[in-house]
Amino acid sequence: MFEFVRKHTKIMMGLMFLLIIPSFVLFGLEGYTNMRDRGEAVARVDGRDITRAEWDAAHRNQVDQLRQSMPTLDPKLLDSPEARYGTLERLVRERVLAAAAEKASLGTSDQRLARELQSHPVIASLRGPDGKLDMQRYRELVGRQGMTPEMFENQIRSQLSVQQVLAGVSDSSFVTPAHAGVALGAFLERREVQVARFDAAAYAGKVTPTDAELEAFYKANPQLFQAPEQANIEYVVLDLESVRKGIKPNEADLKTYYEQNQARQAAQEQRRASHILVAAPQNAPPAEREKARARAEEILAQVRKSPGSFAELARKNSQDPGSAARGGDLDFFTRGAMTKPFEEAAFALKKGETSGIVETEFGYHIIRLTDLKAPQQRSFEQMRPELEAEAARQQAQRKFAETADAFSNAVYEQSEGLKNVAERFGLELRTANATRTPAPGATGALANTRFLGALFAPESVEKKRNTEAVEIGPNQLAAGRVTQYMPARTQPFEEVKAQVRQRVVAQRAAELARKEGMDRLAAWKANPPSASLPPAQVVSREDAGKLPQPVVEAALRADPAALPSFMGVDLGAQGYAVVKVNKSLPRQAPPPEVAQQERQQVAQLWANAETQAYYQQLKKRFKAQIQVPQPAPRAEEAPRNE
Repeated sequence: MFEFVRKHTKIMMGLMFLLIIPSFVLFGLEGYTNMRDRGEAVARVDGRDITRAEWDAAHRNQVDQLRQSMPTLDPKLLDSPEARYGTLERLVRERVLAAAAEKASLGTSDQRLARELQSHPVIASLRGPDGKLDMQRYRELVGRQGMTPEMFENQIRSQLSVQQVLAGVSDSSFVTPAHAGVALGAFLERREVQVARFDAAAYAGKVTPTDAELEAFYKANPQLFQAPEQANIEYVVLDLESVRKGIKPNEADLKTYYEQNQARQAAQEQRRASHILVAAPQNAPPAEREKARARAEEILAQVRKSPGSFAELARKNSQDPGSAARGGDLDFFTRGAMTKPFEEAAFALKKGETSGIVETEFGYHIIRLTDLKAPQQRSFEQMRPELEAEAARQQAQRKFAETADAFSNAVYEQSEGLKNVAERFGLELRTANATRTPAPGATGALANTRFLGALFAPESVEKKRNTEAVEIGPNQLAAGRVTQYMPARTQPFEEVKAQVRQRVVAQRAAELARKEGMDRLAAWKANPPSASLPPAQVVSREDAGKLPQPVVEAALRADPAALPSFMGVDLGAQGYAVVKVNKSLPRQAPPPEVAQQERQQVAQLWANAETQAYYQQLKKRFKAQIQVPQPAPRAEEAPRNE
């Protein structure tokens, strides 16, 4: 079938024309588009479907955002079934909250929207020295996300409306100090324990398997000795950089661009300041905030009495861990880099002046302006490298879509190889050995599961044809071809005999360690004074010492009313441990500032739990259903305690 299509392209195009045009006449272009776009439903909220196409688009957007914010993130994590399912859950959550906002008639006023946009850090960076928003850059910014300014502002308005749905629950949640103390005390209590370890490695020397036993293990576990299917491949990657290579902006365009953007090209004024922070989070009780402000007033009085001691006072009193050790120095910064109240105060000072008390969401600041750099307009020649790079980038982005279409057509039309495609587009023809799943440390196309899936598709493997052009990232397409295929196979016993021995020895050594540990546990339970145990140590969730975490968790689960008691903990391949829990000890009281932070964390966790419970109720109310199966959790051997 596919061979006929490739050899009779013109005939097939004529046939498709005859079939498609009548459908437009009967149903209309809009109806045809709707039928195509509706797609398979993967979830349903409030009677409205979420289609697979919407899910795919949302996941692509999510992946793009994560790649931009965390370039070093392993691409395999982004394309995993778990990551895709997480995107669908987030999409359902957005729809549920949007439905709740709509039913409750929650809206966002123009004034609220304006305040949000003014405080948006990205938009703040687009303001010029005069404080006005650079509308051209603003349009470019939202345009890169496929939106107009109106669409972006409507999106922000919608997000603010949705936030109100859960804000009523989270903002009204509270936990008393007594309740927080009980929760923390129970979770962070300590136990005095004595632990006897029976490490599997210590029993390996007692295991001497015969060749017959090794062969029996090999035959019983062939899945452990599989060589995965592999393929030798050639592939090419089209990206912005490859498109950009052939672009050379002309002199006239550069000068025009420079003249039109002189105000924006001017370096912003930079200010250098030091500060002293007395921390007081916004959600702290009023009494604590007043106490913090009073402390800030005391420090300010000392600064005014002895201005030269500012750095020393900052080192002693500032609660900003990032700058206190440097005498409060924050280095140079421009507008938009600091929170708004701090910025306004810093840019109102003259060099050498000290502010009054400046309140922000972090607490109370005392700011001293130590230096400033006035803005300077750079010449055309000074700006040339940046202008050339920016102009080339913009032209490459405009040209990429056109080049991507030509690239996709070329890899399809010249399906027997990629050499001509590489030469036509000036790309490197790369070779590699690939497996169906990304290999450890793989990067780029070889780390993309969609690309690997296309390579190992039956059409690619059997006929050695080019894959289609696969999107592997923002402005990145890849196409490949299998040149040699090696199916999965069970490796011969002689090739893997050493691996078989290693597995058998490890398995039997763990069994010996477990047996001896369980025998000792039974004997010591029957006659506690006979127990031969190391000295006692105190452990907790905060400090596990050098003990494995499963041992600590088992000790903390012991019934305090039944102490002292013995228990066994199966550590799997590591062996076995016998634990004697002698007694329970209260947690040592933390410093006041740590206790305050912990209470705030408990309050936040409690608010999160209440918010999640409310969201679950909303899911039931709006009949939210995910109609695709959730990926099965990866099996992990859990340690057992007896």
